Amino acid sequence: MTVILYIHGKGGSAAEADHYKALFPDAEVVGLDYKTSAPWETGKEIRAFVEKLKTQYDNVILVANSIGAFFSMNGNLDGLVQKAYFISPIVNMERLIEDMMMWANVTEAELEAKGVISTEFGEDLSWECLSYVRSHPISWNVPTKILYGSEDKLTSRETMEKFAEKHKAGLTVMEKGEHWFHTEEQMKFLDDWMRTH
Repeated sequence: MTVILYIHGKGGSAAEADHYKALFPDAEVVGLDYKTSAPWETGKEIRAFVEKLKTQYDNVILVANSIGAFFSMNGNLDGLVQKAYFISPIVNMERLIEDMMMWANVTEAELEAKGVISTEFGEDLSWECLSYVRSHPISWNVPTKILYGSEDKLTSRETMEKFAEKHKAGLTVMEKGEHWFHTEEQMKFLDDWMRTH
């Protein structure tokens, strides 16, 4: 028996997993509402959940969205997950934090001195998180397919292509797709992609 584990992105919820039930009619589909927000904590939380699923199912297939994919890659899931589908994954958190610091006009020295700085665009910048991602490069050896929108403002196409090449992941680009797949056209593209991959 196979289980599909859905890991949501920022502001999402486990209830979004329901969308994938029609795409995987022969499998159980579950979502995880993780309670933490630091990659080292959420990674452990996801790993513990996957270990529990492995006691009940033969195969675990991961579907992860945005930062949910980044958290999953911090969960040391090699050997536990059969394969993964990433939708608009955050694959270079260091670069994203540095970009957000630039948008917010915050220097590294300021962030180190204050620890946490809130931004006008609603993201908290954290020195602890930046230090963690710099000292813990992603190690990911799960067979992975990636769906990426060409208009994604959080991850550049070049960054996504580099990640896909390094990790031998299949990469599909939706031209004019956004980071958040939510319009009717985008969701149809996502569904068709998942059915054919």
